[in-house]
Amino acid sequence: ELLEKVKKGGGENAILRHTQRNKKLFVRERLRLLLDRGDFLELSPLAGLDMPYGDVPAAGCLTGIGRICGVWCVFIASDATVKGGTIYPIGVKKQLRAQEIAMENRLLSVHLVDSGGAFLPLQSELFPDKLHGGRIFYNEAIMSAMGIPQVAVVCGSCVAGGAYVPTMAEESVIIDKIGTLFLAGPPLVKAATGEDVSPEDLGGARLHSQVSGCSDHFAPSEEEAYECIRNVVCTLNCQPVPEEDREPDSPLYSPEELLGLAPRDYSCTLPVKLILSRLVDGSRFQEFKAAYGTTLVTGFGHVEGHLVGIVANNGELAHDAALKGSHFVQLCGQRGIPILFLQNTAPQPAGPASISQAEAHSNRLKAQASMMAAVACAAVPKITIVIGGCFGSDSYVMCGRSFSPNFLFLWPNARVALVDSRHFPTVPPAGDWTGEEQELKQLKANPLFSVQFSALCRLEEESSAFYSSSRLWDDGIILPQDTRKV
Repeated sequence: ELLEKVKKGGGENAILRHTQRNKKLFVRERLRLLLDRGDFLELSPLAGLDMPYGDVPAAGCLTGIGRICGVWCVFIASDATVKGGTIYPIGVKKQLRAQEIAMENRLLSVHLVDSGGAFLPLQSELFPDKLHGGRIFYNEAIMSAMGIPQVAVVCGSCVAGGAYVPTMAEESVIIDKIGTLFLAGPPLVKAATGEDVSPEDLGGARLHSQVSGCSDHFAPSEEEAYECIRNVVCTLNCQPVPEEDREPDSPLYSPEELLGLAPRDYSCTLPVKLILSRLVDGSRFQEFKAAYGTTLVTGFGHVEGHLVGIVANNGELAHDAALKGSHFVQLCGQRGIPILFLQNTAPQPAGPASISQAEAHSNRLKAQASMMAAVACAAVPKITIVIGGCFGSDSYVMCGRSFSPNFLFLWPNARVALVDSRHFPTVPPAGDWTGEEQELKQLKANPLFSVQFSALCRLEEESSAFYSSSRLWDDGIILPQDTRKV
């Protein structure tokens, strides 16, 4: 339901105004024309969904990965139905994440710009700091120096900071009667000089194609602009990724069954091999150290024809399990094999109550530290899927966001927090109370109760997958049955 809501951008009225009055294509229609078969993996579609920016339903831009003429690309596309494509802080963060992916994976970047520039009332949250709006332009320069091509289409208003995106790209296209490019539009010219000037005269397609030279290609229509970009991509000397000769084997057990296997209770964990048998090609999994450290499952398998090392939680990450994980991650690093982490961290065990327990606890911490170092230093691609709980230090050991996986996705049931709220000592809610009513009233009268209860409610809300994804702490929520495809 949330994904369907996001696909409507700024809503039906905004789409109608965008397409009928302004005679422009909706952003998803633009991508359909641009990308091979119109297929793409949308990144962080729920970013900004519950952010406190008035009635803004989403980030105002689409980011994703798809193919153009067989070449894998990252695209960053303004959605002008959301506040005219105005850039909000979450939109900056989303664009920076897309550029990070492009740099890590050396992917061509395609910008579709239709933006009113920065949202000025929130300028302190998107202008002055290191990872604010200006970093987008810095990244463009760095990517160019790295030899990573960037192309752009001015397919609407392109104002203020947004004007630098197409002018810093290697090649850009501007669309007649639709695309305009200027640092400040006609209203500011009027305010500053008293002069009346049309958007077309100030910064239209013909001016930038014939006079200023800011644009490299003039397109009479949107359709011709995207065809022009496809032709440009063909001249960039990027090698298309060859199609696979044969279809990979499907798992013996249907991936659709993953929907019924997604963990909902973290007081116990389900055998993770049930998940693996529905993820890997042919359900074939070559386990590593199968009889040792069994609360972590490690081994090799293929996903959609690609060999991967798999590290999957199967309970509490004990001392021997962490040592096994450290060994396996180092093996993958030596062999140049990408690692897939399936994260469902168990609740932290109680603190030590004796000297022998304290020694065991210390050994466990040392082994986990060793695995953290192995994960951080493994110079191979890492993809993390949070299939259940993501709690505490186990998150770091299993390549959580702090450890910079190339991609991090969540299942909708995932919980992300320093601690699991279910393991806090508290009283049951009023509806479940079986004791004396007077005793409950006395308990509720205690100020500590309200503070603790409020903190628990907040922790419960903030640990949901939707809270996480809205803030771009991950690359998106995916349905369990789509995991292989993603």
